[in-house]
Amino acid sequence: MAEFLLEIFSEEIPAGMQSRAAAELQTALLDGLKQASIEFSAAASYATPRRLTVVFDELPTEQPDLREERKGPKVGAPEKALQGFLKSVGLDSIDQCDQRDTPKGPVYVAVIERKGRPTSEVLSELASAAIEGLTWPKSMRFAHAGFRWVRPIRSIAAVFDGAVVEGGIDLNPGRLAFGGTSEGHRFMAPGTFPISSFEGYKQELLDRKVILDPEERTSAIEEQLSARASEAGLTVRDDPRLLDEVVGLVEWPVVLLGRIDDAFMSVPPEVLTSSMRAHQKYFALSTPDGAMAARFAVVANIQAPDGGAAIVDGNERVLRARLADAKFFWDQDRKTPLEDRLEDLEKIVFHAKLGSVADRVDRIAALAEALSDSIEGCDPLSARRAAQLAKADLVSGMVYEFPELQGVMGRYYALEQDEDAAVAQAIADHYSPVGPGDACPSAPISVAVALAEKIDTLAGFWLIDEKPTGSKDPFALRRAALGVIRLLLENDVRLPLGHVFGEALGLYGEQGRGEVTVEDATGIVLDLMGFLADRMKVHLKDEGVRHDLITALFALGDEDDLVRLMARAHALRDFVESEDGANLLTAYRRAANILRIEEKKDGASYHAAPDPALFDQDEEVALAAALSKAEAASTQAREHEDFAGSMMAMSALRAPVDGFFDHVTVNAPGAAIRQNRLKLLSRIRAVMETAADFSKVEGD
Repeated sequence: MAEFLLEIFSEEIPAGMQSRAAAELQTALLDGLKQASIEFSAAASYATPRRLTVVFDELPTEQPDLREERKGPKVGAPEKALQGFLKSVGLDSIDQCDQRDTPKGPVYVAVIERKGRPTSEVLSELASAAIEGLTWPKSMRFAHAGFRWVRPIRSIAAVFDGAVVEGGIDLNPGRLAFGGTSEGHRFMAPGTFPISSFEGYKQELLDRKVILDPEERTSAIEEQLSARASEAGLTVRDDPRLLDEVVGLVEWPVVLLGRIDDAFMSVPPEVLTSSMRAHQKYFALSTPDGAMAARFAVVANIQAPDGGAAIVDGNERVLRARLADAKFFWDQDRKTPLEDRLEDLEKIVFHAKLGSVADRVDRIAALAEALSDSIEGCDPLSARRAAQLAKADLVSGMVYEFPELQGVMGRYYALEQDEDAAVAQAIADHYSPVGPGDACPSAPISVAVALAEKIDTLAGFWLIDEKPTGSKDPFALRRAALGVIRLLLENDVRLPLGHVFGEALGLYGEQGRGEVTVEDATGIVLDLMGFLADRMKVHLKDEGVRHDLITALFALGDEDDLVRLMARAHALRDFVESEDGANLLTAYRRAANILRIEEKKDGASYHAAPDPALFDQDEEVALAAALSKAEAASTQAREHEDFAGSMMAMSALRAPVDGFFDHVTVNAPGAAIRQNRLKLLSRIRAVMETAADFSKVEGD
């Protein structure tokens, strides 16, 4: 058994492309080995800024002999079809094929046997194809090569069983042959070294100031960040995305601390952090009380002889210029009140069919004010004010420079102009929650504006039929729907969503956008509610509520209060998981199945109420009485939103239903009695379906 190592050594690969490219390279080789019937024990991929490396363990030195059977056309097929088949399998005569019987008649079968080749030959072909076939979000074209690559390739090491694999790739000029050497750190250990095994290769790189494994570089950076910050009495602000990026920028990480000039510390910390992260890839630090420290951490890619003093000095000078720009925007933006910026929003198109951002602000303001009636402690005028100002920072210099600060800067500018603190906070919160890990606003005004923003988005794009399809969701409508769900459930907001979506559509109509009839609007709202139902299934999965229970409740078509729906879902879950509920569900299915069969056979429906005068057995009388009692008790409990009590009323049906099926023959000889008993079965189904559509509930 032997080891295969492939390293592509190039100019610096963008950090965000490295791990995906290494994984794609490994997958391409893995698929090729599988197709060639060459087994291996393990595979791994690694990436640094200047190299992609893949290693496979315990490969055989010879490819096994291959035997493949290819089914061809039927015996007696036209000559043209036979010749085409022979050409595809590399045979000269149809007599070289076997004949096999099939249910559709005899067919020709070509048995192709190939003697296994040396594994190194197969690897050579696979490596060339994998390298040339790598896909990149952005790439460079080589003038006379038939493929594109992200950066110029300097060398390719392909070593199998300690020897260089013959082969290479075509580049301009000439051909780049596979070799058996690699290079260490560009500055601290220039020059090549031979490769004989992966362990030796990895250790040689480490000796030459290159940490091959990205996970090991991550750990090294984290440890150094923590140590340097601790020495200064500070802590590092968590920034996993920045950490991932920096890992792809360095081969030998060295963490150094620099200082931020005191003149810039009056600028909001989010601005400082964004500027340092976006432009310089610096980590922000915090003081023991959680405030932003006037220090930053930079990860260098070299161990400097002076301990990094010159590196720190250079980075401080660059940061000083960056933060001077940020401070300029901060000072200039504060000179213009948010309200004076609203007119500029008319120049920004929200969507060609849905108007400008100014139009959107008017709709959100009206919605937020209307929603305040359903949110405890929410002042309608404050909600309207917050919504009117929420998008104003989009035309500020700071947000133009740092788009990720929209909303955040609006809050600072609002506080600067003495807006109410709750209004300012609502401006910052109105995009939230952005994702599953994002905190959900809880302040009443924030909830109203955030809800209005997302409801307007959903209604608008449904109005113009720009709904998500498959994996495509260019307007993040699934995220908006999940945001609505979280805002309602986590804040216990009781809202008739169907009515609210109708109001949102009406606001578009008032602006002359997407004129629809009442019937069209009803259809749009129903479709939107179905979309919300699908998102609810995703959201509730982690809470142990089965998706089929949500479907069973939404199928009733009478529930658009998500808080109430949640309570009903939990009650239904507890019911079907109980012994009485499970048995009653089985009885429901039995009744529904009998009805379906008999109604189809008779060409009739048995929805009418059963006639008590035709009850022939005590079990029928007992079941009819129990159904009436359960229906009344369940309905009364639901009216008081006692959904557990509603399900408990249904549980009381177990004994009389069991008694009916144990002692009563539904298909009685007498036609009148038979039909009456079928009506009693229909009554079981109807009463249970007042609580949920149990036909949607899955079971054994």
